[in-house]
Amino acid sequence: MSRHLARGPVLAALVGTAGMFAVTAALLLQSSSSGEAQVVALTMADPVTTATAAPTAVAAGDVPGGVTSSLDRPRADAVWVNSMSARLGVGQAAVAAYANAALRIGVEQPACNLEWTTLAGIGWVESQHGTLGGNELLHDGTTRKPILGPALDGSEGVGAIRPGADDTTAHGNTDWDHAVGPMQFIGSTWARWGADGDGDGVSDRADLDDAAYAAGRYLCADGYDLATGTGWSAAVFAYNHSDEYVASVLATANTYAERSG
Repeated sequence: MSRHLARGPVLAALVGTAGMFAVTAALLLQSSSSGEAQVVALTMADPVTTATAAPTAVAAGDVPGGVTSSLDRPRADAVWVNSMSARLGVGQAAVAAYANAALRIGVEQPACNLEWTTLAGIGWVESQHGTLGGNELLHDGTTRKPILGPALDGSEGVGAIRPGADDTTAHGNTDWDHAVGPMQFIGSTWARWGADGDGDGVSDRADLDDAAYAAGRYLCADGYDLATGTGWSAAVFAYNHSDEYVASVLATANTYAERSG
């Protein structure tokens, strides 16, 4: 059974194999603590993988608490965000959320080699970056309408999960839990991996800034190297135990990497 039981809509075309589109761009990062800018090269590449036989994920390890680097919350330059938004056809708020999360994970867990295009691939498959069904992603990372997955009532394709009090507050169902937000986190997963991605003092799975950072923490929790095909596949499979899901995220992430050049 998947640790991340919520399953988003599978919207991207399935692939058997995919090429790796490696594009490097210079991002101007603004340190949130020192105010000093640094130029950092971010490789926008996703690994080649067949996504056929998904490996079994090992138990999640704890993400190191606290960030000691002065770049504790690096931010992608607005000019870069605007350029990527135009090239990819993805809203600026979504591009910023994915890039900022990947840059922060790069400070905290550099060996993971998480790229922002991987988060973008997941965000598209889960909720079309918060726009599924005519919804709208607002500038603060929240959506115009709440995003709720189906009731996790044990019916075909979903687990049976009872909600806690906080979960019922989030989605209104007293009987069954639902995945919530643009990255589709269930309550128990959010309780462990949820975090404040945008520094507003609130950890909110309905906010893409927070959810993208939490997704990065989750993907990197088991020590996978996402610069390798096997590591990337295993990490995404751990997020949702479905080969079809992994293939869809791969196709989308590779498309974004190609277009970002």
